[in-house]
Amino acid sequence: MADSIRFILNGEDIALSSLDPTETLLDFLRLRRRLTGSKEGCAEGDCGACTVLVGRLVSGRLAYETVNACIRFVGSLNATHVVTVEHLAAKDGTLHPVQQAMVDCHGSQCGFCTPGFVMSLYGLWLASENPGRAEIERALQGNLCRCTGYEPIVKAAELVARMRPSALFDPLERERANIIARLEELTTRETILLEGDGRSLIVPGSVEALATTMAASPKATIVAGATDVGLWVTKQMRVLDPVVFINHLDELQDIIVTPEGITLGAGVSYSAAFEALRQEIPAFARLITRIGGQQVRNMGTIGGNVANGSPIGDTPPVLIALGATVTLRSATGIRTLPLEDFFIDYGKQDRQPGEFVERLFVPRPKTESVLAIYKISKRRDEDISALCGAFHLETDASGVVTHIRIAFGGMAGTPKRARSVEAALYGRPFTQSSVDAARDAFDHDYQPLTDWRATAEYRQLTAKNLLTRFYLEVSGTPQELQRFTAEEA
Repeated sequence: MADSIRFILNGEDIALSSLDPTETLLDFLRLRRRLTGSKEGCAEGDCGACTVLVGRLVSGRLAYETVNACIRFVGSLNATHVVTVEHLAAKDGTLHPVQQAMVDCHGSQCGFCTPGFVMSLYGLWLASENPGRAEIERALQGNLCRCTGYEPIVKAAELVARMRPSALFDPLERERANIIARLEELTTRETILLEGDGRSLIVPGSVEALATTMAASPKATIVAGATDVGLWVTKQMRVLDPVVFINHLDELQDIIVTPEGITLGAGVSYSAAFEALRQEIPAFARLITRIGGQQVRNMGTIGGNVANGSPIGDTPPVLIALGATVTLRSATGIRTLPLEDFFIDYGKQDRQPGEFVERLFVPRPKTESVLAIYKISKRRDEDISALCGAFHLETDASGVVTHIRIAFGGMAGTPKRARSVEAALYGRPFTQSSVDAARDAFDHDYQPLTDWRATAEYRQLTAKNLLTRFYLEVSGTPQELQRFTAEEA
């Protein structure tokens, strides 16, 4: 076994043989390295003031992504390149073009959020040569500013896109070959084990090693993106032991598209899955853009969204509506079950000791079917759902329902199908009258709770209204949809 976490910080090689399993990258940067450009605003991956880039090798190619340092654990950084705002300017003080554009467009006022915005714009600058307004706004979804109104920051992004300089101006382009060589040296198939103060940090070298690790420590906390687990530490102050990091495992990063559907490894991030989903299941891809900000989508995984079993996770309703299956693995074998059967009760999933989610299979919707997904939240971007519903419908040539699956999150202790509503619709013409008659069946399927996101009454009425909206959208009557949206929704 290896006994240290090794990565590159800006231009410096870092090796850590002693490490708190849940030390955040932000604490490491600010407290240990005195790199104070990254700020702590929310400590939950919401405001973006802590944004940095993390680069890693993907099939031999060096790819950088923006991440929230406040909830990214240092233990997940082996064989990566961490880039902070301090690395952008030249040694003589000349600002990077992205920084200069922020100055020229007056994109900073109080300045607290500015380093995070700069890093998000830098990540976009590296990834896209000529981003449009929508792409710029998506890149900035995870960054909050109280002062500027965002328009000067968007103008800075547009300005720097029009004035792309030579690669000599950019440290990551200039150093790319050198960084790739150094990361190749750091990449290992050995399992990394760090122990100290009675706690353990484990980075398995393979999926087989992960299975062995979980067999020995079935109560270990598996961390992929840490977009949920990070808050256990920063907000709930939980002490986790042992902690097992899996975001580096190539075996869990597979995206396989076949005529039957899409297989997603448990370690596939929302960002990585987006393009395949956009091509194959566009409605699902549109939902992905509503999950957190870009930093969260770069870190969070669909497998993790399933594995933690949250009743308000955004992806389980659509996965259940599509008839997805989940494959679980352990040291003793592999088993696959319908995803809807995986969720047993609040905080309880059908996962045996030592098992972990290995992959998901999402059947391809038939060409003649209709899929619609509705996320209801207090704000459009970067918000947790009050409820999220998915509707998957097929009808025959006469308009009779031949297949219907409806699933909701936020309506029960688990993501759950609306079986009574489905039964009320199945075998009947998909008409206004049949939909109106099926609305009351929601009362048999769900008894939602009241919390600070929504009341039980609001959730129940909204679920019923979403069924009506789905019908109006499917029936192609925009005038009726406009009236319904204005009067009822």
